[in-house]
Amino acid sequence: MNEDIQFILDDAKEQMEKGVSHLEAELIKVRAGKASPSMLEGIMVDYYGAKTPLNQVANINTADARTLVIQPWEKSTLTPIEKAIMAANLGLNPQNDGVLIRILVPALTEERRRDLVKKAKSEAENAKVSLRAMRKEANEELKKLQKNGTPEDEIKEGEIKVQTLTDGYVLKCDKHLEIKEKEIMTI
Repeated sequence: MNEDIQFILDDAKEQMEKGVSHLEAELIKVRAGKASPSMLEGIMVDYYGAKTPLNQVANINTADARTLVIQPWEKSTLTPIEKAIMAANLGLNPQNDGVLIRILVPALTEERRRDLVKKAKSEAENAKVSLRAMRKEANEELKKLQKNGTPEDEIKEGEIKVQTLTDGYVLKCDKHLEIKEKEIMTI
C-alpha cells in the first residue's frame, strides 16, 4: 500500500483513539451512585490566592461505597476545600470535623439515574460524531491523493480501511456506554 495512504490511516487511527479516550474520561465523571475520588476532579481550591486542583492540596480516598474522605495536607485548607466543593454544585454536602472532610454520597433516585444515563448517551453520541468527522477528514485526504495521481483502486482500498477503523471505534464507544449504563442503573 502507498505510504501516503498508510500515513493517513495511521493519523486517523491516532485521532480516533484520542476520541475514545476523551469519551472514557467524560464517562468517568458521570457518577454512578458509588463514591469515587474522580467525582471531585476539576474542583479548584483557593490555595494561598492561587486556584489549585483539589488533588494537589489533599488526599482523596473512599472510606466505603458511599463515603469520600478528604485529608488536606495543611489544616488551614479545610475551609477553602469545603467552600470549593460547595461551589462546584455537585449536590454533595461536605462535613468538616476539623481534621478531615467527609462527604456522604447520596443514593441515586430512579429519575436521577435516568438523567445520568441520558448524559452518558449524549457523551457517547458526541464521541461518535467526532469519529465520523475524522472519517470524513481522512477520506478527503485520500481524494486529494487521487487527484495527485494515486491509483483509484488504492484509494478505494484506503476508504474501506478508514470505514473499518471508524466502525471499530464506534463499537468501542457503544461498549463503554453499555458498561456505564449498567453501572448507573445497578442499585
